Amino acid sequence: MDKESHASTWAVSLTNFLDSGSIVAGASGLTLWQKHFNLSGFQVGLLGALSANAFGSALGAIIGGHLSDKYGRKMIYTYDMLLYMLGTIVVVFSVNFPMLLLGFLITGMAVGAGVPASWTYIGETSSDKNRAHDIGISQFSWSMGPVIIFIAGTLLAPLGLKGSRILFAILTVIAFIAWLLQRNLPESQDWIDQKKKEKLTNVKPHPYRDLFSSKVSVKSLLFLCGVYVFWNLVAGAMGFFMPFVYQTVGGLSSVQANMLQAVLWGCTALSGYFGFALLGDKVNQRLFFFIGSAMAVISWIILTYIGFGWAALISFVIIWGLSAGIGAQAWYALWAVELFPTKYRAGTQGIMFFIVRGTAGIWSIIFPMILSGLGFKVAGTVMIVLLIISLVIGTIWTPQTQGESLDQIISERYASEKNNN
Repeated sequence: MDKESHASTWAVSLTNFLDSGSIVAGASGLTLWQKHFNLSGFQVGLLGALSANAFGSALGAIIGGHLSDKYGRKMIYTYDMLLYMLGTIVVVFSVNFPMLLLGFLITGMAVGAGVPASWTYIGETSSDKNRAHDIGISQFSWSMGPVIIFIAGTLLAPLGLKGSRILFAILTVIAFIAWLLQRNLPESQDWIDQKKKEKLTNVKPHPYRDLFSSKVSVKSLLFLCGVYVFWNLVAGAMGFFMPFVYQTVGGLSSVQANMLQAVLWGCTALSGYFGFALLGDKVNQRLFFFIGSAMAVISWIILTYIGFGWAALISFVIIWGLSAGIGAQAWYALWAVELFPTKYRAGTQGIMFFIVRGTAGIWSIIFPMILSGLGFKVAGTVMIVLLIISLVIGTIWTPQTQGESLDQIISERYASEKNNN
């Protein structure tokens, strides 16, 4: 991979860092905001639902994905981080609940708009032999968000709510650096070629009609939703509720719960880089996907049926953490680029990301009810079933795209359909 491509991959991957970082920063400060503004349970739930973890990013994704296909990947990078900075600054200076909610919503929408464009850009600018490697870099960056925000949050904890405001100020500074780097990126050549083709043929694609009228694309969309949605229901609930589970079910202290989360995310970062980035282009992808998915299932079997002793807890965070770095999200990011034509590649990711984060928002309401009403063993069993569904779908229908160019993949998959890209 040449130096320019390498630098652009890291620059774009900062979007993923800011996604996970804003989720963790928002979740970690909820209790402090609740006390400061005397928020009701409904208001706290609304903050979570409209944040980067759920409906805020879902709305941003479906808008940003379409704009990325219509006006270019670079257009998103020119303005998206400005929107993110606006959201985080509003949070930093919030003086009441409506202002705080607005900040969470703007930040979430910026995250949602940026993530589909980032995975699309990375995939389109990578070489055929390095696509998984570059997606793995973005996965590593996504994992490092919680690690760094956790460390900063621990150091700032004595400051209370002021510490939470400083966390969002730190995210603002990182977003500014990302904006400086990303605004100078060249446009994706795939997107430029697509626009030239549209100009020559005078045929402008309809983003959703073209997608849903293609049987190949619809099958790909259903496959990727099957892989990612079911896995993310577990991962999304964990991101928001796992410290709560450790403390209420396992009887751990807040410090112990945070320590476990730090180990988990550290393992995810390590496997994202040393696992997916370094091996994803070289090993059998079906087997690699199966191993990562099976580890996720095993980790939840340990926690659900062995319990919350320290041996089980440490096994859980290490096995889940390692599995998450090489698991469904990384494969989804890779396959979502490979399986759709340039003309609606980002828009399709926007639709899927909307579904993924939207269902996560709904599940975030249901999961605590199952936990409190039916107990952790039932809740854990549901998580295991969700992970098994993702494992089965991904293992059976793993795309055979390894080492091929995007043009080659699209031409092979859409050969039977007219007006293919």
